[in-house]
Amino acid sequence: MKEKIFINLIKSVLNSKYIGDDCAYLKDLGIVVSQDSLVEDVHFSRSFANAYQIGYKSVMVNISDICASGAEPKYLTIALSLPDSVDEHFVKDFYMGAKDAAGKVEIVGGDITGADKIYISVTAIGAVGERKISSRSSAKIGQKIVVSGPHGSSGAGLRELMSGKREEDEFISAHLMPKARLDFSEKISSNIKQDYAMMDTSDGLMDALVAIAESSGVCLEIDFNKIPYCNGLKNFENWQDLIFFGGEDYELVATVPDNMDLKDGFVIGKVVEGRGVRVDYGNSSKFYTGEDIEKNLFNHFKE
Repeated sequence: MKEKIFINLIKSVLNSKYIGDDCAYLKDLGIVVSQDSLVEDVHFSRSFANAYQIGYKSVMVNISDICASGAEPKYLTIALSLPDSVDEHFVKDFYMGAKDAAGKVEIVGGDITGADKIYISVTAIGAVGERKISSRSSAKIGQKIVVSGPHGSSGAGLRELMSGKREEDEFISAHLMPKARLDFSEKISSNIKQDYAMMDTSDGLMDALVAIAESSGVCLEIDFNKIPYCNGLKNFENWQDLIFFGGEDYELVATVPDNMDLKDGFVIGKVVEGRGVRVDYGNSSKFYTGEDIEKNLFNHFKE
């Protein structure tokens, strides 16, 4: 599916200033709103994940979008479409997982219908308060680039699941039970004064980097050796591609002032003049653009 082409088409038809970031910042209401959908055999498989894990991940990925905006996650609604093969035990376990993932975020309603397979659509609402909201178009030359944690683990876990492995390890756990980075988001948005860019890495670290670079009209210079990852990742073929293109790590990447202290973050580069992403691998360097993302982005399941 040509997602970016469709999004640009929708933007041109609706001519809305709110479309572009993962969350719409409704300044007059003091909230941000996001919606994500998950489709069985595209975003998840019941042969890999149980109902609890599916419910948990469905909620956590939406909370992650609110975190990427810098707002405080507050409310969720869930629309669930189910085939006849699903019973009440699945529904109970799904909502137990959703409730545990939500934590202090309240699930306030939704919808339930019949369908040919499982479709999940979650709407998340965040409160702005005194926080400063991010935009992928707000990266500034001179800012440093930080990430909240390791990359590549979820993509590695998916590879293990697709190869038939079911015994849970750190990689499979990272894929099935991701954790939104609430503390990292709050630390940035509650303390930063200047405009900044922040996204989660749900579609891959490189996808987020290129989106920020192209939307902001800047170049992001990345030192590959400064990107955190789990040592076991090196056991996988093309492990460097997993770091950039594996996706679904749900970490945050942000551009912040050089003098901003983020003790629990990892500085991986800086914002400079130009447009795109330049990665220094030590012995070589490579420049990435939006076209490279389309060719390399990891596809979770074939439709």
